Amino acid sequence: MEIQYALQGFLLYDSLERTEEKYGYTHLSAGDLLRDERKRPGSQYGELIENYIKDGKIVPVEITISLLKRAMDETMAANVQKNKFLIDGFPRNEDNLQGWNKTMDGKADVSFVLFFDCDNEICINRCLERGKSSGRSDDNRESLEKRIHTYLESTKPIIDLYEKMGKVRKVDASKSVDEVFDKVVNIFDKEG
Repeated sequence: MEIQYALQGFLLYDSLERTEEKYGYTHLSAGDLLRDERKRPGSQYGELIENYIKDGKIVPVEITISLLKRAMDETMAANVQKNKFLIDGFPRNEDNLQGWNKTMDGKADVSFVLFFDCDNEICINRCLERGKSSGRSDDNRESLEKRIHTYLESTKPIIDLYEKMGKVRKVDASKSVDEVFDKVVNIFDKEG
């Protein structure tokens, strides 16, 4: 199974969706999986996930990995050819990385990390705009500022670690969706 991570506090979702279509990857968003689990009736994790997301904190790794692994297993069970994944928004901290390595050791090959780099204020403004129609409880300035703090404290060191390993492919995400997608296409064309 081949994995590409897409790391950044606020991803350009449309570019990832278009990458999925063009290259045959299954796009799995850790955030979407968590939000879906939070809404699932009878979920034992729903309230806990809601509180973590609202506070801009990172959900415990065991929960996120179990949701990712379940989605990957279900995808491959439905179609054995669908064994390439673009995992969006994970790992977000050292605990996530260690949990992933422990759970997926020998089961998945991380080819590279697709890092969407964007100015904090642009990210905040995009998410506030998205919040007008998303219904997401974390699309407000206070939650977004907490998420940026968490990103700088916890996620940026993971990106730096992958960069030292030569696995980071950086995209300037302050550009338009089409410009960003063109850069993503160049990266995927080069990486195979």
